[in-house]
Amino acid sequence: MYGAILGDIAGSRFEFSRPTGFDHRTVTLFGSGCRYTDDTVLTVATRVAVLTGIPYAKAYGRFGRMYRGVGYGTLFQHWLDNHSEKGYGSYGNGAAMRVSFIADHFETLEKVEEEAKKSAVCTHDHESGWKAAVAVAGTVFLARQGTDKKELARYFRRFGYETKKPLWAYRPGAKFDATADGSVPLAFRCFLESTCWETCIRNVFSVKCDTDTVACIAGGIAEAFYGKTVPNEAEILRQYLVQPNALGEFDYYLYQCATGDVPTLP
Repeated sequence: MYGAILGDIAGSRFEFSRPTGFDHRTVTLFGSGCRYTDDTVLTVATRVAVLTGIPYAKAYGRFGRMYRGVGYGTLFQHWLDNHSEKGYGSYGNGAAMRVSFIADHFETLEKVEEEAKKSAVCTHDHESGWKAAVAVAGTVFLARQGTDKKELARYFRRFGYETKKPLWAYRPGAKFDATADGSVPLAFRCFLESTCWETCIRNVFSVKCDTDTVACIAGGIAEAFYGKTVPNEAEILRQYLVQPNALGEFDYYLYQCATGDVPTLP
């Protein structure tokens, strides 16, 4: 799960603009302009739902309304405002980016797939939306079990996704695409062409895309496969997840829910 959160944070500053002279191979991973986004908030909400037994819809609604202004899509924002708990036909990438803890927690592939779909359909009940969540969660689970890249690609293709298109073929004409079908195969390819968690995230930087979400998805797979993210993982998580609230006081709640025992929901 931390690989997904750190991917979101690292990718957040390159979603819509890149500095002059940008080089994905050497740019600092974490720096000025990095922040957590909706990807992190809802990934943490998934962890809380799983550990407490709260329905996924209630957890997403509670966290979404607690942490506003972090980049929710328009349809999800309406879902929050209406206190809805039913899907709205979304085929976006939002369900796929929040499932990594499900893959970390449950003990069989069948249960991971079942829970991933359950977590998705309360918002993303379009087949493209929930299928992406199942594919990502299953891939993370299998990667954590030591499955090699060839077998992971075979599993991923079961969902109808392209796995052989190289990153150099993605780059020309690449653009922001928040659909599941546009984000999930790219995220998987960024993982396939990586040698560690960091190179996976740099692969994401190399393609114009929904950078924070693609890095969140790819980062979750890479962490599961390689077994680590960055040496100062704990320090970075604390630095970015503990932020001032509307009263100017440091809010530790999101950080606590992400890294420790889940405190009582406010």
